[in-house]
Amino acid sequence: MKVWWYGLQQRERRMLTVGGVVLALLLAWAFVWYPLTRARSDLQRQVIDQRQALAAMRADASEAQRLRGLGVQGQSSRQGKSLLALADASARGAGLTGALKRVEPLSEKSVRVSLDAASFDALMNWLESLARDCGVQATDFSADRADGVGLVNVRVTLEDH
Repeated sequence: MKVWWYGLQQRERRMLTVGGVVLALLLAWAFVWYPLTRARSDLQRQVIDQRQALAAMRADASEAQRLRGLGVQGQSSRQGKSLLALADASARGAGLTGALKRVEPLSEKSVRVSLDAASFDALMNWLESLARDCGVQATDFSADRADGVGLVNVRVTLEDH
């Protein structure tokens, strides 16, 4: 290799040296600098996206806190009623009087309600108002179709949260 190198003219050696340096710089740019700058810009975009997601989550968290506070206020609006009495009275108030068959306590904080041939729409509105206004959640729900349009037989467990 040395023999070949020294066999070249001075001008040819200079051209090959400059070409080698340019090639080394291009390879360094292509395999080191460019990937690093592209990764940096991708990371900057990710940071911006994650900051936006964090801001949205903080807004959602404050909304959840506000709604949680409404649930606690709703529980105080029960006027000291037990869950058993609340389930019975609210079901009757929701227009489920004829369908309400049984309300039985399971524990201090849960009751099982049985309804036959209940209006599905009235049932869903009742469960939603219990959750929203009183902090009572349906934890176990079983329904099957009853005779008639929009009627269901339901067994639901309600828990006080």
